[in-house]
Amino acid sequence: MRPTAILRDEHRIIEQVLNCLERMAELTEQGQSLDVEAAHQAIDFIRTFADHCHHAKEEDLLFPLMEQKGFSRAQGPTGVMLYEHEQGRQLVRAMSDAVTKYSGGAAHAAREFPTAARAYVALLRQHIQKEDHCLFAMADQAFTPDEQQALEQAFDRVEREKIGSDTHDKYVGVANRLVERLGVAKVVSAAGGAGGCSHHES
Repeated sequence: MRPTAILRDEHRIIEQVLNCLERMAELTEQGQSLDVEAAHQAIDFIRTFADHCHHAKEEDLLFPLMEQKGFSRAQGPTGVMLYEHEQGRQLVRAMSDAVTKYSGGAAHAAREFPTAARAYVALLRQHIQKEDHCLFAMADQAFTPDEQQALEQAFDRVEREKIGSDTHDKYVGVANRLVERLGVAKVVSAAGGAGGCSHHES
């Protein structure tokens, strides 16, 4: 399997949680209480699966290899992706701060959460589209078969050594429980497709 196919599979799981965040924002805007437990689960998913696992593979492995192949960080696609990753982290911090304040009794934070959540969802959806339809195609064309294989093996090492081999299973489960809790359509099955945080199937 190409490394970019692994990353695409992870995108499908991330999109499922984006749909859940959007639903939480809708419910809160309609005057319902913020589902603090679901919000914590979604934020934990983003920080661990989407950022520490998925974005780390891109930032530490995929993007540097693309840059070695001649893609400019300053003027090319990897620099744009890195900037958007940091924008996402700022919005996740805003969501987390809103949940903390709301849990502490600050009712106004119920308005802050959906604002940050909707901004994050919009950012990540267009970010995923850029990667799925542009960046990954560039990488596939640039890498030799040996480089593809080495990158896939490096993705595996990230999961085993930095993240933990059970991370994929755990967070696909989190994503599936969130859609059940919020009544959102499932994007990816519990099997997760080949990939997730590595090429392992859950």
